[in-house]
Amino acid sequence: MSHPSKKYRRDGFTIVELLVVVSIIALLIAILLPAIGKARDAARVTQSQGNLRNLAVANDVYASDFNDRQFTACPDDIGMVGGNAGQYNAQIGCLGQQLIGYDYNGGLWGYWCWNGMCPDNVTVPGCTFDYAYPPQGLLSGYNQFFGAFRMPNVKAFAAYVGDRFFDPIYWAPKDVIPYRVAEQMFDIPGEFTDRPPGADSQQVVYSSYIWSPSAMWHPEVSGHCGFRNPRTFVGAFKSPAAGQCKFPDLKTRMIEHHWLQNNESEANPSFIGLDPSWLYSQGYNSAPVHTFFDGHNAVKGVREAIDADTRSKVLFADNNICQNECGGGNNAGCEDGLWNRQMSSFFGNGQGYGYNTAYDNLVQTGYHMYTTDGIRGRDFLANEG
Repeated sequence: MSHPSKKYRRDGFTIVELLVVVSIIALLIAILLPAIGKARDAARVTQSQGNLRNLAVANDVYASDFNDRQFTACPDDIGMVGGNAGQYNAQIGCLGQQLIGYDYNGGLWGYWCWNGMCPDNVTVPGCTFDYAYPPQGLLSGYNQFFGAFRMPNVKAFAAYVGDRFFDPIYWAPKDVIPYRVAEQMFDIPGEFTDRPPGADSQQVVYSSYIWSPSAMWHPEVSGHCGFRNPRTFVGAFKSPAAGQCKFPDLKTRMIEHHWLQNNESEANPSFIGLDPSWLYSQGYNSAPVHTFFDGHNAVKGVREAIDADTRSKVLFADNNICQNECGGGNNAGCEDGLWNRQMSSFFGNGQGYGYNTAYDNLVQTGYHMYTTDGIRGRDFLANEG
């Protein structure tokens, strides 16, 4: 007796087929993830460029209100007392206070320097002058990393942006350590808040963007014929007009303060405190977003700045500039590079901004911070090829 043959219906894939499909999906993910990461990274850089573009406009509007002047937190005549805030308050007049803004409870916050001839209606111990008023702190030690150059979100300038200290425009999305703290305050009402809900301590987070302090001093402070201590001449603290810039397409105005592109890690083990980020000048492969005095933005590398500085030395020597313009060679104080070594040493940064705590020993630069001739100098050369 014969039996009819059975027909089987397949309800799924074999193990081999599933493994093939999974392998293909894994391969596609491996191919796409780097591309997605690069696209996300590029978007964040673009956002940072947008922030700096808006800040460039704010700089221009500020200048239009103040006779082409750059932002300054110092009275123009504080050089009469050698930049001594206590003496100024006692003998000349009360410093304009470095205000941050009103909080949502009506309290006024600021970096105070209050004594002498100041009205007796605010009681604040001490004085934060070297921490927040001159372009860069004049006291040795930790203040070398602070000064007005780090404070584009104080009330006097923030009024030209959004009139809030914690406005998202002041933080680059790739600047993850300060951004994590700052974003907690983005939606809290008021011009300033000292801490996010539930926090026990104050959270004053500095902006991702900094001005060039050398461009905020009188150009002779970092002159190519020699550094001049700003405490030694009257006009040192008066911020130059933006129109004094001789190379507006080559002189940086604002840049990202931290090493955000091509960084090796988020935190610098040599730094402590709320924000231990690497500085922009601490990695050879660092490439900050810059805005220049002509208003254009560009991503320029630390390597390019170092190469430009080296080429500048050759150009100085070939044209005998130190002898022709300064009456002597380097022993006479002439600076033949694009950043002023004597200025760098005066502000406690030796061989460059953050050099002593740099990631590698290839980095030795003070560009943007200590530009030779200040606003009249340049941080890059026209032909980088």
